[in-house]
Amino acid sequence: MTQQTLQPQTPPVTRRTIAAWAMWDIGDAAFNAIMTTFVFAVYLTSSAFGDPAHASSVMSTGLTLAGLLIALLAPVTGQRSDASGRRAFWLGFNTLAAAVLMGLCWFAAPSPDFLLLGVTLICIANVLNEFAFVNYNAVLPEISTRENVGRISGIGWASGYFGGIVALALVLVFFIGLGDSGGLLGIPTGNSENIRAVAIFSALWCTVFSLPILIALARRDRARPALTAGERVSFVQSYKNLFLTLKRLYRQAPQTLYFLLASAVFRDGLTGVFTFGGILAAGTFGFTTTQVIIFAIVGNIAAGVGALVGGKLDDAVGPKRVIIGSLAGILVAAAPLLFSQATWLFWICGLFLCLFVGPAQSASRTYLSRLTPAGQEGEIFGLYSTTGRATSFLAPGLFTLFVTVLGAQIWGILGIMVVIGVGLLLVLPLAPAPRQVRLSDTPQS
Repeated sequence: MTQQTLQPQTPPVTRRTIAAWAMWDIGDAAFNAIMTTFVFAVYLTSSAFGDPAHASSVMSTGLTLAGLLIALLAPVTGQRSDASGRRAFWLGFNTLAAAVLMGLCWFAAPSPDFLLLGVTLICIANVLNEFAFVNYNAVLPEISTRENVGRISGIGWASGYFGGIVALALVLVFFIGLGDSGGLLGIPTGNSENIRAVAIFSALWCTVFSLPILIALARRDRARPALTAGERVSFVQSYKNLFLTLKRLYRQAPQTLYFLLASAVFRDGLTGVFTFGGILAAGTFGFTTTQVIIFAIVGNIAAGVGALVGGKLDDAVGPKRVIIGSLAGILVAAAPLLFSQATWLFWICGLFLCLFVGPAQSASRTYLSRLTPAGQEGEIFGLYSTTGRATSFLAPGLFTLFVTVLGAQIWGILGIMVVIGVGLLLVLPLAPAPRQVRLSDTPQS
């Protein structure tokens, strides 16, 4: 193979491309904030679909199965996308397919007969959205350098929070209304048409904000030479390549491999905080749909503030201490909710939970970046994404277990706390991340 084939020429990265990349995260906020956390998932687990505890159990079971499917397939989806040279296609396919499934959630009418339909659509969309996120993360090394990768990554992270706040505000004003009256659009509420219409809005929001990066990537993909058929590998070979990478890390960088496994556990717990926060707010603490959305907006603001403050602490004391402090803070904030279902208590504890989630997520990525040798960022951060997906069944699975065994939705919190607690115990033995500047990062005279 020629050097040009190994390092094909691509158009230079512009601020427009970076902005387009960040806009995808704005679009994806519709799925995460509206569909799976604060609006549609709350609707599917409400009394409109029967006993809320049973509906919550069905939802968490579906998410558990989706997580297992992700665990089986996600480790090789990004790898195969790279090998095919069609990253724009696979990012677009998974994103738009997930958007179609979101739109189909309109047909999940408020009846126990439609619970399985709604849960199935959400869970399949979740799988496709995770696959899209693998491709989305893989774009970051292409549009950044070692000097600005943190800033660009932060722009994407902040865009997701911002997109969630704006999307939730629009849903509240135009679809829900401050009194659950249907909002400014005047959509009927008798058969939950206004809530079901939110699914269509989410699909359109996701599609519109995804188009810029899909167009930009399509142009860059066309500028690359086509890969030869010999470079394509089977699914079996893809898994063999994955295990070879893990074997190399085990021998040469055991701390990196251990952190990948530890962070996969506590990151799933962090996801569980947001995934089941809205469900618990409505099902256990009596929040109306309007109150859930208002809480979600304030919670996103708290998470963003926490990420900013945590970033400064990260530079001062190191990412390990920030992770430990954040995970411990989550456990302390969640514990009172097991003993009282007062609305005011959920507001206080819930916002503290959001405040601690942001720094834990940010410091996790920073810790790994301090361990990653120059030139291996794409490989290591790709594995970071796949290990996180591989454990995405833990929080939903334990949430289901505790709700089923103890017979009340509130005990699902204990399942999430178990995942966070195990993650915290796994982080404690880790050595602090190296703080010195690597030789590859030192400016040359």
